[in-house]
Amino acid sequence: MSVTVEAVALRHCGFEAKVKIAGSGAPIVYLHGAGGPAWDPFVDALAPHHTVYAPDHPGTGDTARDAIHRVPSLWDLVLIYDELLDALGLERVALVGASFGGMMACEIAAHRRSAISALVLLDPIGLWREDAPVAQYMTATPDELASILFCDPQGAAAQAALALPSDNDERAVALADLVWAMGATGKFVWPIPDKGLARRLHRVTAPTLVVWGEEDRLVSPVYAQEFADRLGDARVEIVPAAGHLPQLERLDVVAPLVLDFLAAPDRRPGEP
Repeated sequence: MSVTVEAVALRHCGFEAKVKIAGSGAPIVYLHGAGGPAWDPFVDALAPHHTVYAPDHPGTGDTARDAIHRVPSLWDLVLIYDELLDALGLERVALVGASFGGMMACEIAAHRRSAISALVLLDPIGLWREDAPVAQYMTATPDELASILFCDPQGAAAQAALALPSDNDERAVALADLVWAMGATGKFVWPIPDKGLARRLHRVTAPTLVVWGEEDRLVSPVYAQEFADRLGDARVEIVPAAGHLPQLERLDVVAPLVLDFLAAPDRRPGEP
């Protein structure tokens, strides 16, 4: 599959966003999360049916440490994505977000309601629970990290996590390339996202599919319905034999679920 890369200069915080683009059809923006790059086999499954835009989270890459200090808050990241959608000419688009990307997708959908046709959330972590072991990211060895993220730590889907550097500082930078806010500053501390998102979810009007791994160790699947209940129009699908990244471990299940959901007629906010 032919994947093009577009560099988009953004005024807010002075970033240049790199966006991978492939496919044809109705547009989708895919926001990745921890443990997966901005392009993976799941996105390959979407691209034959849709035009997929997969941005690296602004502020990642070789200059991640410096860039993180230039993003004062989660709201600034929402504004960055707001500008990026405009720059790409995406007036009406579906959002698919995984893990941290799911949290960002919710924030964008709450802010940009009329522009979001549908929302797919793959194990989003936006409504925070203090007992979730996400802080282990910063201290876990690669093997331990794989056991947190994946149902089968030895399986093919876990290899990207296993390849992370063993040195704590180097691993934080490597993970920052997957989740830009892995680095901590005095203004924005990962991994605790803005708990205020819980109070904004009622503003999400797009039809939503919430997909959760049955054996997710990062945030329990019990949390899935609690999350969905705060959204106006959402349904939950629990994926067996999958951990925190069901789209990678059970691509055979998740891809058809998502494609069927996105094939439904576009509904404008407020329509039955």
